[in-house]
Amino acid sequence: MRIVVPDDEPPVLAGTAEEERLRQLGDVRIHDSRALTAEKLLHRIADADIVVNIRATSVFSREVLEHCPRLKLISIYGVGVDNVHIRAASDLGITVTNTPGYSAVAVGEMSLSLMLAVARRIVQNDRSIRAGGWARGYAIQLSGKRLGVMGTGNIGQRVIELGKSMGMKVIAWTFNPSPERASHYGVEFVELDELLRRSDVVSIHLLASPRTDNLIGKRELMLMKPTAILINTARGSIVNEQGLIEALANGTIAGAGLDVFTHEPLPPAHPLRSLHNVVLSPHTAAMVPEATLAGLAMAVDNVGHFLRGNPTNVVRPTPR
Repeated sequence: MRIVVPDDEPPVLAGTAEEERLRQLGDVRIHDSRALTAEKLLHRIADADIVVNIRATSVFSREVLEHCPRLKLISIYGVGVDNVHIRAASDLGITVTNTPGYSAVAVGEMSLSLMLAVARRIVQNDRSIRAGGWARGYAIQLSGKRLGVMGTGNIGQRVIELGKSMGMKVIAWTFNPSPERASHYGVEFVELDELLRRSDVVSIHLLASPRTDNLIGKRELMLMKPTAILINTARGSIVNEQGLIEALANGTIAGAGLDVFTHEPLPPAHPLRSLHNVVLSPHTAAMVPEATLAGLAMAVDNVGHFLRGNPTNVVRPTPR
């Protein structure tokens, strides 16, 4: 079996015990730069039986997949699969797997960190002191405030737990609510508009998909309280970036904490860089050793299970 890793940059797999485990399963080729174009990606994987995908910058379009006649499995290191044309993969008999839950603790902690950083004005005060000034103005206490969690997968559930541990009142929204899930998570499910109106902090934990593209736009931001904070550690495409910039600039909402953006890396002259009421993080929510090793182990396990005829963590196409 030829196993290709087209995009291990910066390296997370190379040199680890999981690389050695992967090499026990087949002939492994690891590329230490990103495959940023369809041509470069296809050049690397055209003769692969299995691809282990590290970076979402590798886009497995229908056209790319149609030119990979040997390809039978794409094992994604990560939860999001928006860089893979899942329907095309299914049509072509290519199995796609991911690593759900591997980063729930890490991303949950980052979400809470961004909430605190924005609410307590940590970044602004740090900059003020470094510039010779001093702190002024009230911060926001999170205890007693209402947290609205969008998406209740593994990460969303962790954020619900963390919010409650901070003394916050938590409500949630999901595409598939049920009384059983509400009881299990210990949370009230509400409609999205109601969540936006009632919440003091809105934290997004959804997969990128056609259903979530620009889910939070200008209309939705206008529903939020002028004292509210928006947190996004999911995908930049879920929030209309221009609408968010305007909402932050004109005081429609009080602030935001962002680990993801529409275009990454964030362009040098991007307007978000100049706004004082947003805390920016370079898509690092899951970048802790514990999450990295857990995700790599799951991605390699998915390869092994597939080869043994018992595929795990398979991503299915949405119904037509």
